[in-house]
Amino acid sequence: MTAERSAVAVIQLAVLVAYSGGLVVFGFWISRNMRGSESFFVADRRLGPGLVFSTFLAANIGAGSIIGASGLGYTTGISAWWWVGSAGLGSLLLAFWVGPRIWRVAKEHGLYTAGDFLEHRYGSSVRATVASLLWLLTLVILAAQLIAMSQIVEWVLGVPRGVGALVGGLVVTAYFAAGGLLASAWVNMVQLLVLLTGFAIGVPLALSRAGGWEAIVAAAPATAPAYLDFWAQSGVILFLLIVPAFIVSPGLLQKAFGAADERAIRVGVALQGLVLLVFAFGPPIIGMIAHVYAPALPNPELAVPTVLTMGLPTLFGALGLAAVFSAELSSADAILFMLSTSLSKDIYKRYVAPDADDARVLRVARGAAVAGGLLGVALAIVIPTVIASLTVFYSVLGVSLFVPVVAGLHSRRPGVPEALAAIACGVTVLFAVRLSALGTVSPWLDPTALGIVASAAAFAAVFAVRRGRQPRRLP
Repeated sequence: MTAERSAVAVIQLAVLVAYSGGLVVFGFWISRNMRGSESFFVADRRLGPGLVFSTFLAANIGAGSIIGASGLGYTTGISAWWWVGSAGLGSLLLAFWVGPRIWRVAKEHGLYTAGDFLEHRYGSSVRATVASLLWLLTLVILAAQLIAMSQIVEWVLGVPRGVGALVGGLVVTAYFAAGGLLASAWVNMVQLLVLLTGFAIGVPLALSRAGGWEAIVAAAPATAPAYLDFWAQSGVILFLLIVPAFIVSPGLLQKAFGAADERAIRVGVALQGLVLLVFAFGPPIIGMIAHVYAPALPNPELAVPTVLTMGLPTLFGALGLAAVFSAELSSADAILFMLSTSLSKDIYKRYVAPDADDARVLRVARGAAVAGGLLGVALAIVIPTVIASLTVFYSVLGVSLFVPVVAGLHSRRPGVPEALAAIACGVTVLFAVRLSALGTVSPWLDPTALGIVASAAAFAAVFAVRRGRQPRRLP
């Protein structure tokens, strides 16, 4: 490492350390206002449009939105917009369709988690099935955020992946375990300010220093003929993969439960969805800029640190690294939110210790956050890439939850058999198509899309059979 590179690394490290320490201190300070498990799980249902906006947007801009989408931009071009853009479209559907409906149910019946809703609507067997499935899978998406953090630390210091994953895991676990949703909602506001400021300054500056759009066009790889095609078929596949997951994600639904009213959901979630549609252009362009500086990166997911160190002045690059690190932290705390609340409420309180008091459930939730953080660090060391882990999570989330949640909000007639059939059939078809590589035959044979179709078909078939067996009432 040259003396100049060492000086840059010292500045970048100092910024990351100061920023991380400040977030932990702020999170502990906010946690003083906690009044019990309702504060931890749903922030006392007091989040107005501003906090709903910030905590949703901070959760939705993470490893996949920056590191993963930039890597896709590096290899496939501008159509990588659909990775984050699809999340924005899913958010708009959540804001005006599913979100207000499920908030009313949660408010009326005192529900804290998506598992609470599934049991309220279908019964404990559906809750247990989904909670067990998602608890394991959520560890995978947590690992994705920690992989992204480790890549930043590895780039700055040249240390092994495990060190960076451990640093990121400790920071996010510390402030989240202290204050739950209440702390993370306020910390997310700080993270969001740093993130959006960094990108608003960094992307135009990096594009200008790289030689403008003409340089990107000139550097486009000959092996990717659709590099500059926004409507490339890969965008359709990303749409089918991501939109359903962002409508029924347990972590996002639970953040919606924390809203003060339906207006806060509509305004806050819709505004962050619109911001996502604009922000979605940033990561692909960063990936394409990286192709100008390094046309043969061994790992496309190093596109972001490549641009931040090679394409920006030192101080701006340090701000950019802090912005990216901020995004990974904010998404990681949303995932710890799912892990801790699912284990403490959906499993421990419901099945292990139904008589546990508020303080005991809160201790279990905090312990689950710590355990989840450590397991996420371990997985981050062995999983190869961000996109690999996120693809699995979004796929299973969509095929297992989309049909039961949406159908359950619009009709009271289907019951446990329909929900379990939808989950089982959707997950089975997803993995059958994925393992058989059927998706390589045609882009339209997408495993996630086929899984959702199979889930809906199973739900409808069981419902039709059960209705046919019901005795007819005499006139």
